[in-house]
Amino acid sequence: MSENIRNFCIIAHVDHGKSTLADRLLQFTGTISDRDMTEQILDTMDLEREKGVTIKASAVRMKYTAKDGKDYELNLIDTPGHVDFGYEVSRALNACEGAILVVDATQGIEAQTLANLYSALNADLEIIPVINKIDLPSAHADEVAEDIAALIGGKPENVIRISAKAGINIEQVLETIVQRVPPPVGLEADCPRALVFDSHYDAYKGVICYVRVVEGSFSANETIRLMATRINVKPIEVGIFAPVMKPVTRLNAGEVGYVATGLKTVHDARVGDTITSAANPASEPLPGYFHPKPMVFAGIYPVDADDYTDLRDSLEKLQLNDASLTYTPETSQAIGFGFRAGFLGLFHMEIIQERLEREYDLDVLFTAPSVEYEVVMGSGETLRIDSPAQLPDEGMVTEIREPWMNIEIITPTDYYGTIMDLVINRRGIYKGQEYPAPHRVQLNFEIPLAELIVDFFDTLKSRTKGYASLDYQFAEYRADTLQKLEILVNGDPVDALAAIVHEKNAYHKGQALITKLKDIIPRQMFDVAIQASSGGRIISRANVKAMRKDVLAKCYGGDISRKKKLLEKQKKGKRRLKMVGNVEIPQEAFMAVLKLESE
Repeated sequence: MSENIRNFCIIAHVDHGKSTLADRLLQFTGTISDRDMTEQILDTMDLEREKGVTIKASAVRMKYTAKDGKDYELNLIDTPGHVDFGYEVSRALNACEGAILVVDATQGIEAQTLANLYSALNADLEIIPVINKIDLPSAHADEVAEDIAALIGGKPENVIRISAKAGINIEQVLETIVQRVPPPVGLEADCPRALVFDSHYDAYKGVICYVRVVEGSFSANETIRLMATRINVKPIEVGIFAPVMKPVTRLNAGEVGYVATGLKTVHDARVGDTITSAANPASEPLPGYFHPKPMVFAGIYPVDADDYTDLRDSLEKLQLNDASLTYTPETSQAIGFGFRAGFLGLFHMEIIQERLEREYDLDVLFTAPSVEYEVVMGSGETLRIDSPAQLPDEGMVTEIREPWMNIEIITPTDYYGTIMDLVINRRGIYKGQEYPAPHRVQLNFEIPLAELIVDFFDTLKSRTKGYASLDYQFAEYRADTLQKLEILVNGDPVDALAAIVHEKNAYHKGQALITKLKDIIPRQMFDVAIQASSGGRIISRANVKAMRKDVLAKCYGGDISRKKKLLEKQKKGKRRLKMVGNVEIPQEAFMAVLKLESE
């Protein structure tokens, strides 16, 4: 009976208590016994537990007997909490009819709270506002309730106040879900359709699609079709999450569950795709599907060249679970063989780096991240490049376009000036401001993505004592006066240290990088020249002084010409060493690009 089904999700800013609330709901409804209970039970990865942020979406079905005496089936779809995974969040929202908006009583409304709220409103969901952590001494629940009421309408006293950790008012949340979230409008149609809102790879069952059945029904013994990839497949099983996977004979309209497809890669079953029947396919897929594009690119190299095949196998395994990770082989003159990988954002890149090191026990070197540029050639052809080393010769290029982002920063009004200063220094353009709550301002800017990915978030947090929050979306590609900044060590360009920079920043960045590299590159038996070159000229140079052997130690007297002869002989040897000598560049040098303070 679809009248007794409630599909809902929980949306919140990172660390506002989303996973803890999910834990209490599971415990209160008896879905998980106290004996099996662990913190953040829906977050199955160690990284999710450590960082306190949901990375993969998950779903769970709960049975709840309400105060009206009826039994309800509650499907909670847990969504990722970080802006990098915004597409997965939008698909999960489309699988629901209601959303619990969780706001921390100590921190109030933040950037991703708003971003996810607007996404939920666009998906036409019933919003249930909840204030969490009311038991903390620093909580100011009344102020936050007024802010929420001003934001979404309604009265402050109607906002539910809970403590997910202490289990206060959890039953009120469940009752409100039953009363306010509408049941799914599921049609028992001839042509079934289901939305894939997430997927993961299982070694035994292949790709498991998390689905919300919109129309019709699916059983395990009928062949299904994935509409975007046009693949027909007979499922191994269909089932529900309770919270472990439990096979059922049929999934009906309005229900949330999974389809184990047996497919060997998540590329075949993408998030946002529509599943239909192969025998009686739907005429068109459900709306909203697109292929999420990587925005940040970096080189991944094994520290030990012998680990190259292990790195390739590890990336293949990671890609089975994460279709948004892309990689292609690449060779660097300085570091050897590796891969050029594409990520949704810096956080996504950090997750992949940690998983490679932990789960696959690899020592890897990530080069400084870059973005994808559009290069218009003199012939009229447009190239897309994601590595500065691929930039063609300047004489052949008409213009270079870079990606720009729309960003929203929510901050206490005290930090207005310092944020303005930060963004304008990073070539940002001020667009406007709003006041979502007293003493809080939302500043809207446009900024190049290249300026955003290098320590912008860290600097923003340190300038605002951790109070500011950030949300961003891609805007467009824009042409600008960009040029390649190359680093030469001993006269040879080091491709992994190259960067594409704005013309006005080339000199400062070149100087700052040379100063840093001078301290990092170890001394050799000969002088090593480090140079920065941009726009066809050398803009900065520093020498790493040679280590000297005191050849005059044995000359404790005698004619000066004897000393000169020994020094001349040493000089010739050094010159010959410089011609054949190889300068080992340590890993820190490649990350020095990241640590540069923007001038």
